[in-house]
Amino acid sequence: MYLIYYTSILIILITITLISLSLILNMKSYDSREKNSPFECGFDPIKSSRMNFSLQFFLFMMMFLIFDIEIAILLPMSLCWKYSNMFSWMMCSLSSIIIIILGLYYEWNFGLLNWMK
Repeated sequence: MYLIYYTSILIILITITLISLSLILNMKSYDSREKNSPFECGFDPIKSSRMNFSLQFFLFMMMFLIFDIEIAILLPMSLCWKYSNMFSWMMCSLSSIIIIILGLYYEWNFGLLNWMK
């Protein structure tokens, strides 16, 4: 039982140590303008290295990631129906599917799935 506590404390300490180490080693100096400018095969840059990012693409990507994670959570449920209570498995599966369908309806209703407005 104490092994779980020691393991979790060890994982937390390793995580804090790695984050602290990365922050210490990643001290950047923004003094040199030459080093901060983009390099294009020895030529001066033609335009700015910053480009506009489509907000619609970002929203669509976030919706895809959320639904992808939901499906990744839902797929293993089909493998464990033999080993669990049928009623509890059915309620858990149905509630997950209903949440996914309601989320899709919400996004469709507010026009988040339309690419052009």
